[in-house]
Amino acid sequence: MSDKMLEGDFSWKMLGDLNVGREHLGQEMPVIVYRLFQYTMRAVLAREYGKDTMISLFRESGKLAGKEFAENVLDLSLDKDAFTAQLQAALKDLSIGILRFEQFDDASGHAVLTVSEDLDCSGLPVTGECVCNYDEGFIAGILGAYMKNPYYAIEVDCWSKGDRVCRFVADHVRS
Repeated sequence: MSDKMLEGDFSWKMLGDLNVGREHLGQEMPVIVYRLFQYTMRAVLAREYGKDTMISLFRESGKLAGKEFAENVLDLSLDKDAFTAQLQAALKDLSIGILRFEQFDDASGHAVLTVSEDLDCSGLPVTGECVCNYDEGFIAGILGAYMKNPYYAIEVDCWSKGDRVCRFVADHVRS
């Protein structure tokens, strides 16, 4: 089997060996560099394809990232309490944000969670809009991988709307 990737494919291996590739600079970088990439990408995609398509693309890429993150970083065999604790620790250790589950119903799969000090938006100017579309997908991808059902997540509170935490509501995708 060939290791050659088709355009549009993604594999966790594509992230490379950061210990070899960034021998002197290491794995850390300032949040402003991440945001520079993200917000210029949002601007170009919105200009080229429209705001709705840009949001959809960010959600879908976040969902793929969340699924891959869950499958390659997290132990998906843990019970719900251990899994949520592991996820909270991983997001904090990677400086993505401080996660708190407000609800996570076993029977329905419904979840409400907050992320404070969110990598994507904490400290942004107030625009009145939720901007954490990548996070929506990331959360949906993680929960979908863990619950073994497709998920959808929507941000209802955001720093960019004047809130001090990002709040997401997530549910199974019903067919």
